[in-house]
Amino acid sequence: MVEGQNLIFEQRSAEAQPRRLDGLVGELKAANVDVIVTFGYPPALAAKNLAGGIPVIVTGAGDPVATGLVDGLARPGGDLTGVTELSTDLSTKRLEILKDAIPKLRNVAMLWNADDLGMTLRYKAAESAAGVLGVKVQALGVREPDDFHRAFTEMQRKPPQAILMVSDALTMLNRKHVVEFANVHRLPTIFEVGAIVREGGLMSYGPKQSEIGEHAAALVARIPRGARAADLPLELPTHFEFLVNLKAAQALGINLPSTLISRADEVIE
Repeated sequence: MVEGQNLIFEQRSAEAQPRRLDGLVGELKAANVDVIVTFGYPPALAAKNLAGGIPVIVTGAGDPVATGLVDGLARPGGDLTGVTELSTDLSTKRLEILKDAIPKLRNVAMLWNADDLGMTLRYKAAESAAGVLGVKVQALGVREPDDFHRAFTEMQRKPPQAILMVSDALTMLNRKHVVEFANVHRLPTIFEVGAIVREGGLMSYGPKQSEIGEHAAALVARIPRGARAADLPLELPTHFEFLVNLKAAQALGINLPSTLISRADEVIE
């Protein structure tokens, strides 16, 4: 397929405003698209409910089985498939990395979109992992941009030792505010995607984003060949990246263990 010849992209964005999703799905239906690709749980749910038989490929929606988007990984059913995740394992790994960076870590603030079921389940997985590791969680659910200011105020009132941010459209749109707050208050951070570390965050661990895109594209390509989304197993990421920003560590006054740095797939100096 070649864009402009036999492939046309119709892009829509709700800009982290869920109330706009139904209308955007309607626009895509009116445009007579063959496949809808979504990022995040709310867009996936809107597309599932309103796309009217158009195949839906989901990404960044958490665990589609746990949220009820699909019947199962092997045979999702309905008109929806996509890329899933291992939220519990990844949440544990991120907290273990934080503890390796800060051996005396006892409390961590967690930021997530409380209106997104997929991200809420990911937060709960992280909370459970924190309990096993002996770390207390300062739960800071957000629902709109103004909530970040309230979260920052709460962290100033009860300072955590680190911040873990769950990534979805809302938190990603406000990621720079989170990084700026963390830098000003000298708080170590760990994120789910490497792009934030390249922008100034301290660390990240998660699936390689390019691989998720490749998986989604491969699923999309099978639809015009006659495949049914209901019969396409959900893909699991197989490549994970650990990024460390040494410039951020220096600015925060943190000396990261050399053993931790040596494990990084990418070190920003």
